[in-house]
Amino acid sequence: MKHSKFKSALPYVIVISIFLVMFSMVNSNSNKSMNYNEFKKNAEKMKITEADMSITGVVINVSGKYDDNGSIRSFSVTIPQTAENQIWLDSVLLKNEAVVEASDPSRSEMMTSVILNLILPIVLLGGMFIFMFSKMNGGGANKAFEFSKSKARIEGNVKVRFKDVAGCDEEKEEVKEIIDYLKNPKRFTDMGARIPKGMLMVGPPGTGKTLLAKAVAGEADVPFFSISGSDFVEMFVGTGASRVRDMFKKAQQTAPCIVFIDEIDAVGRQRGAGMGGGNDEREQTLNQLLVEMDGMSENTGIVIIAATNRPDVLDPALLRSGRFDRQITVNLPDKKGRTEILEVHARNKKLASDVKLENLAKRTPGFSGADLENVLNEGAILAVRDNRNLVTMDDLDEAIDRVMMGPAKKSKKYTDKEKRLVAYHEAGHAVIGLKLENSDMVQKVTIIPRGDAGGYNLMTPREEKLMPTKSDFLAQITGLLGGRVAEELVFNEISAGASNDIERVTKIAKMMVKSFGMSSLGPVQYDDPNGNVFLGRDYGKGNDYSGEIAFEIDKEIRMIINQCYENCKKLISENMDLLKLIAETLIEEETITNEQIMNLVDHGTITPLNEEKTLETTDSAKGDDTAETTEAKADEEAPAEKPKRTRAKKTVEKPSFEEAMEEVVGEKPAPKKRTARKKADTEAKTEKIVKAELKSERNEKKDQEKPKE
Repeated sequence: MKHSKFKSALPYVIVISIFLVMFSMVNSNSNKSMNYNEFKKNAEKMKITEADMSITGVVINVSGKYDDNGSIRSFSVTIPQTAENQIWLDSVLLKNEAVVEASDPSRSEMMTSVILNLILPIVLLGGMFIFMFSKMNGGGANKAFEFSKSKARIEGNVKVRFKDVAGCDEEKEEVKEIIDYLKNPKRFTDMGARIPKGMLMVGPPGTGKTLLAKAVAGEADVPFFSISGSDFVEMFVGTGASRVRDMFKKAQQTAPCIVFIDEIDAVGRQRGAGMGGGNDEREQTLNQLLVEMDGMSENTGIVIIAATNRPDVLDPALLRSGRFDRQITVNLPDKKGRTEILEVHARNKKLASDVKLENLAKRTPGFSGADLENVLNEGAILAVRDNRNLVTMDDLDEAIDRVMMGPAKKSKKYTDKEKRLVAYHEAGHAVIGLKLENSDMVQKVTIIPRGDAGGYNLMTPREEKLMPTKSDFLAQITGLLGGRVAEELVFNEISAGASNDIERVTKIAKMMVKSFGMSSLGPVQYDDPNGNVFLGRDYGKGNDYSGEIAFEIDKEIRMIINQCYENCKKLISENMDLLKLIAETLIEEETITNEQIMNLVDHGTITPLNEEKTLETTDSAKGDDTAETTEAKADEEAPAEKPKRTRAKKTVEKPSFEEAMEEVVGEKPAPKKRTARKKADTEAKTEKIVKAELKSERNEKKDQEKPKE
């Protein structure tokens, strides 16, 4: 610690020393230098107190001090060496009773010039160079020899356990043998079994590959080496290979252990890519890695775990058995896995009672573990921003929107025309989601701008599927075209707001034709099965089909999109009233939820009317005398209004919904269990209301007929 403090203070010491030397040199040259005539003229008047004479063969150098009206000043002068001048100088100095000293000029001048002109600059420059080189080499000359050392970081006490990793139960089962082997290798060797030398974890970003590797090390309680693939590659040839050797050497000393290489595609890409040839530094590093994993020497007790999201670019020699024996695919979690991940990350969060993690998992299909952690973190930040002690469901709802689309741009104001355009665009998506059978469910619709989008629909699948069907893809395309069709039908105009929808539509249609064989071209794959492009492999590679087939592919893609477009136009035209109702509600409310949308479909308003009807039925069925008297008086003034209004509600509400369904489907659909139950409840409530009102009418008639009798 003291040594490092001295090193940090060294440059300041050098700078101060330079200033002191310069200051002393300036002061030494600040003496009053006189010429020979001036000194001869003023020497008789000067009160010289000290003098130092240095006599050479040609001149006499005199320096000293004199009293100038009470202040001592210095002087120096050079006098020609003659007998007369020497006698005169002696008389002047003796007259003033000055202290006179004589010195050898050759000796004093040589020492001064050597110190000032040679030794001091060398010392200062040498100190500066030593300091600079020590900084460049990381604090010492020995660091230059450590350039080829491994940069792998070792963690001796890993605290991550399997309980901290959720949503990947099958993946944890796959790695349990590794833990058993690291804890008790003799159990496997007695059976003649060999534990896998390496495991390659493959999956999308954020699915927990690194976390799972740390959990394996934590459960096994062994040293954990972690390094990135890019840490091996340097611009100096041979450095990467040397670091690989050093890493395995250190791992062998601490075996049994785990070596985790993150983003191994940075060093393990396919060889022969045409960049650098066989002398490429990256290829030399890969060759050394292949040898260390399965070569002439045995590295027993070392388990290699690597992670990547680009397995298609890895070298085949790296993936063969004996090196990476197992490939574990870590996929995006399903609803159950998302719920478990949210429970793990919610341990240190203060959640309100209205927060249901299962409901939150339903609304986040396609989210990775990192995304879900970010949602909870954003929700906590929003709660702190509003000075609240608990994270509410509204906070998490806003957090989902922020993670998906970015923060809301509430300061961005629409014109009235743009606002109506965006409202009808989003309402078009919502209508297709409500009326098309295989479409996704509408969870939320908003016209508040977020990111590059003017508004958006939060749609979730009715059920998560591993293998989508052709009907599912067609429903997705139809739903994405809903916004553009709504603009065209309502405004007779189209905007650029559907650009992202068109991009996604085209991508889905291309996959249907080129990858999945869902067209008249048959079950033939025209797309590259490797997926992502790898420049070293795919550069200069053309299509595997003729120009005629390319023309047919374009025709099929256009036909699929056109059919979905016409179907979308038909659905929205048949449900124009619902489109206008949702759009006008959006213009007023800006954001509506799934529950409010269903109220619009069932009752025509965002607040449910069933509660009001139930309340009216309860009041009329109580049979209170005071209430009956009041109703009788009201009926005398307007006897036919109330029954007429109630029956009008009944006759308008129910048939309109059935007619709308018949128009969309073409025939009366078979109701699902949940729909049938809901319809039965509605009919029962309506029947109760009608019976209660008829009863009140009969009572009123009896009251009116009694006076006549």
